[in-house]
Amino acid sequence: MSFDPQPLFFWYRVDPINKFMEAGAIPFWLVVSGIFGLVVLSISILNIFIIHRRAGGRVLVRETAGCISDLSSISLRRVFALTKLTFLEAYRRKALAVFVVFGLLFMFAGWFMGGTGEITNDQVKIYVSFVLRAITWLTLPVVVVLSCFGIPEDIRLRSIHTVVTKPARRLEIVLGRILGFSLIGTVVLVVMSAVGYVWIVRQIPKEAKENGMLTCRVPSYGKLLFLDRSGLPVASGINVGDVWEFQSFIEGATAARAIWKFENVNELALDADGNLNLENRFSAFRSYKGDMKRQLFYDFKFTNPEKQVGPDHKPLSFTTEPREVNEFRGSTDKIPRKLSRIGEANTYDLINDFVTASGSLTVEVSCLDRQQYIGLARPDLFIRKPDQPFWYGYAKATLGIELLLLLVSIISVTASTFLKGPIAALTTTCLLLLGGEASHKFMDDLLIGLMRPEGFKGGGFLESIYRLVTHANLVTELPDNPAVLIMKNFDSMLTVMMYVFKSIIPRLKYFNMSDYVSNGFDVPWNESVVPSLVVTLGYFLPCVLLGYFALRIRELESKWTIWQPLKPINLSIFAALCCY
Repeated sequence: MSFDPQPLFFWYRVDPINKFMEAGAIPFWLVVSGIFGLVVLSISILNIFIIHRRAGGRVLVRETAGCISDLSSISLRRVFALTKLTFLEAYRRKALAVFVVFGLLFMFAGWFMGGTGEITNDQVKIYVSFVLRAITWLTLPVVVVLSCFGIPEDIRLRSIHTVVTKPARRLEIVLGRILGFSLIGTVVLVVMSAVGYVWIVRQIPKEAKENGMLTCRVPSYGKLLFLDRSGLPVASGINVGDVWEFQSFIEGATAARAIWKFENVNELALDADGNLNLENRFSAFRSYKGDMKRQLFYDFKFTNPEKQVGPDHKPLSFTTEPREVNEFRGSTDKIPRKLSRIGEANTYDLINDFVTASGSLTVEVSCLDRQQYIGLARPDLFIRKPDQPFWYGYAKATLGIELLLLLVSIISVTASTFLKGPIAALTTTCLLLLGGEASHKFMDDLLIGLMRPEGFKGGGFLESIYRLVTHANLVTELPDNPAVLIMKNFDSMLTVMMYVFKSIIPRLKYFNMSDYVSNGFDVPWNESVVPSLVVTLGYFLPCVLLGYFALRIRELESKWTIWQPLKPINLSIFAALCCY
């Protein structure tokens, strides 16, 4: 697998290499939400005093009391009524017409995706990926358009006055809109996913299903460590010059090893025949061609540091017979519970002898061919637990799409409370594009370089301009004077602001669960389902409060908002950030 699923840590974790503590998701969310909330609150208070001048204090007190009253008197009955109203309005706007496009796709998809008779794993991957991606990219535009144009259209047509003159609070309007648009997206998603599942099952022959092509493997990943050719611990293996740096390599016929440590290993990890299934995706790199038809060889070595044998008190270990590397498809090695070698009387029990008291199992992998290399990464070896049915992983992938629709509805409705429909749709689309893993990786690399001067030569915004004007190269030391100190401090403050703004952009990699199912894996709870749920809940509360305050201080009779007096300041800040 080319992806490395990592569990989400909530409170803190200790970096295993640098040994420093990192803040978890919840503390980080509190800090970023607090900073962003203070910025919005400061702008709102400043706007109130700019507009009302001397009466600004009295207006601020009145608005604060009104907000407390609204938050304390929210009614679920009114929220559900507004949800129903929003759903019916979306239905009248022909939102379900997307089923026509979906039906046309599946009517003619078989013409272009049909096989030659014998189906392969690649075809199954294409079928599953096509269905899940089609569902995603057909439902997202519907939710974005409905959510972004709902409140602005109500304001333009003045139909919102029918609601605000009732006892309904503006907070209930925001919640009702979010739930209503999410509900219409859920209806579309449920119908499409059900039809897509039936289409996938009908496209795959019965023989292929019996051979396990349509299943969900349950992997159990471990922690990976490396030893160099001298047997000393290193952070990674050898870089052989491959463009794809996901894997690193170990040298054959040396002390180089790749060591996996699996946790929570017990008898439940064995299959019905009592075997431990170790599935791998190793790759091979040859320093000389030799016999190209001959595969490279590797072996497994199980060790238990808690049990020592012999006069040298070495850890108990067992090395398996050599095995061939399947470079392009991978392979599954069935390790029997009773371990023995031909010609030896000793017999070991894999669970009782090599699993420690804490439930960890250590597996060492070595390359047996001299001057040849085997490439490995953390997810390239895992314990394959008993498989789950295909519908189970497919349902969780559909749940990921549902959580993405809910997140998009939250962001879109919030943006529509202080922006017009087209601008709100553009803002939501930009956030979705920036939420991809490639964009986040670029922003992370940029900000890490700015925070660590040795990793990013040239400095920040003002320092870069200073070097351009003075024709100073990237390694020239700047003069030690107050002006340079002020310049660097300003760049540091701007970098922190950029880091906060970057953190507001949602990280959408957790919601993309189609890669798991299309590759034949079950969707992991800790690495994908739970993080996507936490991200959605993390945006729900701040966005709902922001939408409520924006809608409360907005003049519904006017095309302009109370944010209008600060537009020149906002545009100048935005231009500075873009230049940065």
